[in-house]
Amino acid sequence: MFTKWLPAAIVITGLAYIFVIPEEPLLLKISCKVIPMILILLYASKTGAKGKRYPFLILLGLFFCMLGDGLLIWFLIGLSAFLIGHLFYIAAFLKSWNFSWRRFATILPIAIYSTIIGREIIRSLIETGENGLIIPVIGYVTVISLMGWTAIMTRNNAAIIGGILFVISDSILAWNKFIDVIAFSGPLIMLTYYAAQFFIAASIRSSPSFSLANALKDETPIR
Repeated sequence: MFTKWLPAAIVITGLAYIFVIPEEPLLLKISCKVIPMILILLYASKTGAKGKRYPFLILLGLFFCMLGDGLLIWFLIGLSAFLIGHLFYIAAFLKSWNFSWRRFATILPIAIYSTIIGREIIRSLIETGENGLIIPVIGYVTVISLMGWTAIMTRNNAAIIGGILFVISDSILAWNKFIDVIAFSGPLIMLTYYAAQFFIAASIRSSPSFSLANALKDETPIR
């Protein structure tokens, strides 16, 4: 019964952080930022089968992303935590690899998109003299692109939705931070981010024919 209420709690706390919680004091802001992730972690742990590798790797990914949320005020430290989280997601998605040439071919548009975004970020970093961020940013763009692609290769629709939303969220964040201001970037980043993490958590229990209704049912079969 408790698990059924978690998605609603995730939505409420996420919206509260995005639209209600003030920027100051900073400690309150950070604390409220990680609450939805704690609930998403709890949701994933309640739905995952113990001893299974896929749920375990997803839980580790969620945990490190939660750390990234809290540590992002120190940009490189937060970025490193997110990168580790993505590596765990990649490991989980590779565990559920479901090959088809059509899905495999998505690596090309993802690579083109990532190259364009990465090139623009690097150009901006060079112009502003932040050369020390070039290698970390290239590494992160590469890893999150692989995460999105390996999510597509699972044929798990929840993982695919989560992976794509995560790429969108980080693209908005990167463009807004390094290239040009995006209107309503804050809400857009966090709405897509929390949704991405929820769908990735829901991928633990979903089949290739995932639906949101299934994610809310306790009886949905676990991978």
